[in-house]
Amino acid sequence: MKNRLKDLRADKGWSQQALADHLDVSRQTVNALETGKYDPSLPLAFRIARLFGEPIESIFDDEWQP
Repeated sequence: MKNRLKDLRADKGWSQQALADHLDVSRQTVNALETGKYDPSLPLAFRIARLFGEPIESIFDDEWQP
């Protein structure tokens, strides 16, 4: 799943570890999310959206086309 997580994190000046601390996940999880190797659970996606003050769909793009 494509996402804007790395850009949003960079805009805040946060390291992967800092974002991980805000989300209560590991730095490895943040890395996997940013590289598209891991899709977040729905609760984690909501935490990310709330943290950045954006709707989930503006952060994550499932690339699904009907």
